[in-house]
Amino acid sequence: MSGPASAPARSKLDAVRISLVTPAPTGTHTGNRVTALRWARILRALGHRVRVEREYGEHECDVLIALHARRSRPSIERFRNRHPEGALIIALTGTDLYGDLVTDPGIRRTLERASRLVLLQPLGLDALPRAVRGRARVIYQSVRTPAAAPPSRGTFDVCVLAHLRDVKDPLRAAFAARDLPPSSRIRILHAGAALTDDMGRTARAEMRANPRYRWLGELPRWKALRLLARSRLMVLSSRMEGGANALSEALAASVPVLVSRIPGSLGILGPDYPGTYPVGDTRALADLLSKAETNAEFYRSLQARCAALRPLTEPARERAAWAALLADLGAARPDRAGVRAS
Repeated sequence: MSGPASAPARSKLDAVRISLVTPAPTGTHTGNRVTALRWARILRALGHRVRVEREYGEHECDVLIALHARRSRPSIERFRNRHPEGALIIALTGTDLYGDLVTDPGIRRTLERASRLVLLQPLGLDALPRAVRGRARVIYQSVRTPAAAPPSRGTFDVCVLAHLRDVKDPLRAAFAARDLPPSSRIRILHAGAALTDDMGRTARAEMRANPRYRWLGELPRWKALRLLARSRLMVLSSRMEGGANALSEALAASVPVLVSRIPGSLGILGPDYPGTYPVGDTRALADLLSKAETNAEFYRSLQARCAALRPLTEPARERAAWAALLADLGAARPDRAGVRAS
């Protein structure tokens, strides 16, 4: 992908009507909702008219962008039936790529209806059926650089930014912290909502049993980013990701990361990134945490690798990628029947 470029100013005649569908409810702070709202800001800045909604309601629009192939399938079908040759972009999540494509044959048919597919990291291409790979474009998620903040002097703070869902394996860092030696100063600070009562009870029980773990609940995004900026490490322990917002946020904040070894993270960090561990392996994560705390050379290697990837998260890059994708579709030429996909 080429580097960031300034998009030309658009006239009102150039603007297209975009319906951006995300199943995530209004007011929630899940990754899909954060992504949808950021994309809406980018597309509006490019001069387009954008409606963010949970379902496409058969109103007139020139482009449909559907975030999550399976959960947005009714909207995808409705749009394609109304506009057989219209511009349809499907953005694929981790559960699309690494779950539903394996278990749901209907997802393949849904992808075949798309004009273009959006991936958040390049290893996602390997999960796609060969017939649709040529339609895929990689758009890395951007983050406005969080304000720098000094870390705590008395503790080695490690943050987890993840809602309490099984797919996030959200307590893995807490479990690993139990295995650290008494001399360790590591403290796990976890921000994220409990999406079920059981998960909330489990997190509170872990806090009572584990003095190194503190669950902070759901925080406003600015507070979560401040927590991240003050941390020495972030752990991303997910079982599957399409390309996590939290990982982009860590890179933008210059906070090194330890991650489970999944394609959604390796596609951004690189397959030889040194701070990875097998999914669900508590002992391996504990060893990495201890090494990052006590081995300055290892910690600096994580810092250097993450710093080199920071340009991927620049907002100008993501904006240029969306401008190029819409231009690729011919979206500068709207008509009443929807933009025709090339």
